[in-house]
Amino acid sequence: MDGTCALTPSPTMTRSDLVEELAAHFTQLSQTDAEYAVKVLLESMGDALEQGHRIEIRGFGSFTVNRRAPRIGRNPRNGDTVEVPEKRVLHFKPGKALREAVDQGSKGRSE
Repeated sequence: MDGTCALTPSPTMTRSDLVEELAAHFTQLSQTDAEYAVKVLLESMGDALEQGHRIEIRGFGSFTVNRRAPRIGRNPRNGDTVEVPEKRVLHFKPGKALREAVDQGSKGRSE
């Protein structure tokens, strides 16, 4: 896989675009098999993140769940103090190869 996308560049790649790309790249997969593969992959990643696990995909990046401690905030309308409860937030850190590829891609378009 050379990392190029056969689809026309658009601002958003949807789940169905991903399925089409997978089916086009692996001709032995039917459209249904490609849909199932994408579904299982995304569900597995979602389940792992819900459980607080870290997902690392070499060359792409890593997904982690970070904890935000509870804090006291302010209501911007009336200035009252508000307790903001603890929450878990998803964080994505791109890998070096992806960062460099995106950087090279943006340089090519700006010239």
